[in-house]
Amino acid sequence: MHGRRAFLKLLASLPAWPAGAALAVPEFAAVIPGRPLVFPRDHGAHPEFRTEWWYATGWLALPDGRPLGFQSTFFRIRTGLGEDNPSAFAPRQLLVAHAALADPALGQLRHDQRSARSGLGRAGFSEERTQVWIGDWRFEQEGNNYRTAVRAADFAYALELRPDGPPLLNGAGGFSQKAPDPRHASYYYSRPQLAVAGTVTLAGRQQAVSGRAWLDHEWSSELLPAGAQGWDWIGINLDDGGALMAFRLRQTDGTALWAAATFRPAGGAVQVLAPESISFTPLRRWRSPRTDIDYPVEWQVRIADRSFQLRPLFDDQELDSRRSTGAVYWEGAVRLSEAGREIGRGYLEMTGYGEAIRV
Repeated sequence: MHGRRAFLKLLASLPAWPAGAALAVPEFAAVIPGRPLVFPRDHGAHPEFRTEWWYATGWLALPDGRPLGFQSTFFRIRTGLGEDNPSAFAPRQLLVAHAALADPALGQLRHDQRSARSGLGRAGFSEERTQVWIGDWRFEQEGNNYRTAVRAADFAYALELRPDGPPLLNGAGGFSQKAPDPRHASYYYSRPQLAVAGTVTLAGRQQAVSGRAWLDHEWSSELLPAGAQGWDWIGINLDDGGALMAFRLRQTDGTALWAAATFRPAGGAVQVLAPESISFTPLRRWRSPRTDIDYPVEWQVRIADRSFQLRPLFDDQELDSRRSTGAVYWEGAVRLSEAGREIGRGYLEMTGYGEAIRV
């Protein structure tokens, strides 16, 4: 469910529009039920919509077997500014990227972020296939595979991600409702069970890694409904080859405003679960020493008649993106267990535990 970011602070940092200049009110494209997703076109960008994101997360193993988590995220934002301005400098489309490695040896995230206006060769995207970049940070398709490359001050990675099958459509054929009012919806598909191979550089040392990842691609135009505080989301690659996506949108009192889940059993038909079939119950909390935000880091997740437990690779996987999107959130590697036995690994995202998300 990603796309869900506090873009207001980013937009506020843009230069003021000239006094007296006319501001065109944009008409963002609507998410319409029944509109089929068409590939490969829908792997590319959809600049007529307000927000869009390509969101890859996963587990990696170093040569000695030690685990790492990774995140590679690119956001595209149609600002509604300068749409009638022919200048290449007009901030019509913004790009934001977050990159992180979850390293248990460090005990917290290594992370970095970038933002830029699209155009002038510095940053951009393709509408024909997945291809988005800011400088030398990239996430793109080559054939049916994906490549992501990031170089930050204290880490780098270059990874290839290979799908095991067609996209997994969330919701009703890719129409993913986010609230009781279906106007609050996105187009949303996932690529679970991505086989990963490549390199990670830590402390100047490049090492080969392999693992498994999850990709979300989502685009929408509606803001979150009134009363929404944040959300909890999981994308889990099951050890038997299956996949589970689930999220809930929380109200200010912590109760669920909406929930959804997509379960693809190994070798079976995709199941789309109703909101009443899903619950998230906190089991243990952790308080950030930097922001004083209190996060539930262990969960019981109920999907239909099954009960799962989520446990983090380590507690401190808080990502502070106030230099780009303005949000502070928890995005981390987790293990999924059932009846005390680990059955999968993936990522948990939690937002709105500090300030409410304004997206």
